[in-house]
Amino acid sequence: MRPGSTAWWLAKIRQTKRHLFARVSERERHAVAAWLTPAQLAVFAEMHVADQRHGLDVVDALRLGGTRDPEVLLAGLLHDAGKGHVGLLPRIVHSLGQAHITWVAASVGWFPPMRRSLVRLRDHAETSARIAEAAGCAPRTVELIRWQDDPRDPEAGERLRLADEAS
Repeated sequence: MRPGSTAWWLAKIRQTKRHLFARVSERERHAVAAWLTPAQLAVFAEMHVADQRHGLDVVDALRLGGTRDPEVLLAGLLHDAGKGHVGLLPRIVHSLGQAHITWVAASVGWFPPMRRSLVRLRDHAETSARIAEAAGCAPRTVELIRWQDDPRDPEAGERLRLADEAS
C-alpha cells in the first residue's frame, strides 16, 4: 500500500479507531500466556493495549492465511513492542511523515516529548527486535521483527508484512 494513497488513508483511519477502542480480553490474555515464555509474556504485558490488540490481530491474520510456525506467530505478536506507550498524536504525526506530509513533524517535532516519540516510532522495528532477543526469542523471530517493513525472508517475512498491513 503506497503511503498517501486512498487505501493507505482508509487504513490509517481504521488504525486510529482501533487505537482508540483497543481492548484485550482476559480470555485472550490467558490464551497468549499458554504459548509464551514468562519473559515473552512480560514483553507482551508491557506493550500499549493498542499494540497488544494489533499483535493479536496480526497473529489471527497469519493463522487465517495458514501460518502455523510459532516463530512467525511470535514475531507477529511482538513486532511493535518497541513502540512503547507512545500516544495517538505522535502516531498520527509519524504516519503523516510516511505520506510525505513532513511539515507537521517539522512544526511540532522540536518539542522534546514529541521528538522522543517520533524517534521511537521511527526506530521501533530495531527496538522491537532487541526487546524480543532479550526476551529469548529465536534468532529467526528477531530477524522477522527487525525486517518487518522490508522483509529479508521472502515467504515468512512477506506474510508478516501483509498481515501487519491488513490488521
